[in-house]
Amino acid sequence: MRKLPFVLAAAALMAQPALAADTYAVDKTHSEVSFQIRHLMGKVRGYFTDFSGTINADAAKPEASTVEFTIKATSISTANEYRDKHLRSADFFDVEKLPEIGFKSTKIKLLGKDRYEVTGDFTLHGVTKPLTLPVTFLGTAKDPWGNDRAGFETTATVNRKDYGIVWNKALDAGGLLLGDEVAISISLEAIKKKEAPATK
Repeated sequence: MRKLPFVLAAAALMAQPALAADTYAVDKTHSEVSFQIRHLMGKVRGYFTDFSGTINADAAKPEASTVEFTIKATSISTANEYRDKHLRSADFFDVEKLPEIGFKSTKIKLLGKDRYEVTGDFTLHGVTKPLTLPVTFLGTAKDPWGNDRAGFETTATVNRKDYGIVWNKALDAGGLLLGDEVAISISLEAIKKKEAPATK
């Protein structure tokens, strides 16, 4: 009977999913980074189409996992060429001087089954601030080409003025053209990096 707790603990560790101590690279062709901001009485939705990231996932010890994610600011797209050009200008993202948006985790906490709290340094428009993201792990699967894949998603809301993006336009009837809060949604599919073959 004294051995029972040890046996149960060992069995629990062996039952962890295949994510333990693995490195995953974000597959941007099957991932999405989008945002929404208020415009007058409606909302405008946009996307970033060029991004990359690495997830070092340790299922047996989640707090030891790490995440790094980088977005190319110039890849912003709102389905309007004139608006996208303005967003790339110094009024907003200033992509010539500040080409990247980034996140690097500093702490990961397991909240419950497949739910995590990921805290890290978020850099936007050259300003870095701490940001905590609620992350959901969507599971793993093997694709038809033999690659192991994992899915993750998160949402967050940031105030653009906190990062020095302050451009706006006053309306004749009062109020402003744009809202300050930006809702961010990220859905990632990542591919497990394969180990290099041993050399003799």
